[in-house]
Amino acid sequence: MHGDPRLQGRSEDAFARLNLLGEAPLFRETLRLIVRIARVDATVLIQGETGTGKELAARALHYLSPRRDYPFVPVNCGALPDNLLESELFGHERGAFTDAKQARRGLVAEAQGGALFLDEVETMTPRAQGVLLRFLQDHKYRPVGARAQADGDLRIIASTNVDLEELVRRNQFRRDLMFRLSTLSITMPPLRQRGGDAVLLAEHFLDRYAVGYDRARKRLHPDTVAWLLAHDWPGNVRELENLMLREFLLGDGDTIRFRADGADARAVGDEDVVQPFKVAKARAVARFERSYLDNLLEKTGGNVSLAARISRKDRSALNKLAKKHGLSGEQFRPRSG
Repeated sequence: MHGDPRLQGRSEDAFARLNLLGEAPLFRETLRLIVRIARVDATVLIQGETGTGKELAARALHYLSPRRDYPFVPVNCGALPDNLLESELFGHERGAFTDAKQARRGLVAEAQGGALFLDEVETMTPRAQGVLLRFLQDHKYRPVGARAQADGDLRIIASTNVDLEELVRRNQFRRDLMFRLSTLSITMPPLRQRGGDAVLLAEHFLDRYAVGYDRARKRLHPDTVAWLLAHDWPGNVRELENLMLREFLLGDGDTIRFRADGADARAVGDEDVVQPFKVAKARAVARFERSYLDNLLEKTGGNVSLAARISRKDRSALNKLAKKHGLSGEQFRPRSG
């Protein structure tokens, strides 16, 4: 990322804490866009398939913005009931209605100074859409039962996993609200378009689980690496994270091994299963990489710098490749005595 090195360091730290990790060019460009938009205090619409990390992107937008010291308040729009809509969003005074035994702040007041994240904004009812549109026009609102208006000093970030323009064409979403929400927009790329990021993320999750559950770290078998690269990931990063957690907790041994079997990942039981071309190719590449690295690190005695020069690869890139296959220079260094 370009610009102030301090901002670059802060953004990379924020992305790492939020598991927004990846090296794919499309994903890195998305992260650069998040950094740029974070500096601009305008409404943002985050689009993307389920499980691509839309809420994580929203949190990154907030924590990299000048509003970072104020609250980030998420709300599931599908859970906002029409009969209590204004009360939930704007709060109410004591006695405003039958059950209002005391005054209560709404979500807008809770997010004052910070950001209100409207998750699954496409699930808003027509009435809720009208209420939100009115608030977005000038950020003024009136708590239920109050006489005076209040100012909402906050940023609105919305997300959707559907095409809002298609909903507008079906008269299921207000066109004027769509325009208000999408002043700035970000699209989170699906995992299937991110190349080797599935392997990088799987390694990251295994590292995190080993620390969190105080267990020995598990490594990925080359067959698993091939499967991760070949899978279409309909559930995206969330699917990958859940899969790694399940196998880390329930899998036997210190190696996680899969083969392609329909839409699911199953433990390998038959080496001679006929594979689709994409899977077979990925497996062959993974096996070649593992064999090449084994021989290279064996010949160099685990000296990664020398191995990088011989292979004509960047040292950090070679390290990442070795880590992907559960290898390190330490394993190949001559033992004294």
